[in-house]
Amino acid sequence: MKPRHKRVAIVVGLLASVGAAAALVLNAFNSNLVFFYTPTQIASKEVPQGRTFRLGGLVQSGTVVRDGVTVRFLVTDTAKTVPVRFEGVLPDLFKEGKGVVAQGSLGPDGVFVAREVLAKHDENYMPPEAADAVAKANQVRNRMSGKAAVTAQGGPQ
Repeated sequence: MKPRHKRVAIVVGLLASVGAAAALVLNAFNSNLVFFYTPTQIASKEVPQGRTFRLGGLVQSGTVVRDGVTVRFLVTDTAKTVPVRFEGVLPDLFKEGKGVVAQGSLGPDGVFVAREVLAKHDENYMPPEAADAVAKANQVRNRMSGKAAVTAQGGPQ
C-alpha cells in the first residue's frame, strides 16, 4: 500500500469515527431531552405519545386524594385540568393551590402518570414556564369574559 493510500485510509477512518461518536452523542441527548407542557397543551394533544415530559401548573384545591402510597390530584393552568397519579412520597412543600411540576408520561386513559413530583421552594416561586402558562390562560379568560360582557349588553361580538 502506498503512503498516500495509507493517509487516505486514516482520514476516512477518523471521519467515520467522529461521525459515529457524534451520532451516539446526539442520540443520547435526544433520548434525555424532557420538554415542559401545560394542561392546555395536553388537552389540545400537543404532547408526544409514549415519551417522558414535564407537566406544570397549580394543584387544584380540593382534588388531592391519598390512597396509601398512591396520590391522585388535578393540575390546572386555570383554563384546563389534567388528572395526575403519583406513587411515592410527595415533597413536604406540596400543597393544594400551589405550583407543581411533575415528570412522567400520559397514559392511554388521559391520566398523567408521574414518576417525580417537584414542589415550589417558597410562597413566591413558580417555574417560569408554569407562570407564563397561568398568565396566558388568565389573559384568554379575561378576554372571553370581556367579550361575554359586551355581548350581554347587546353590543357587537
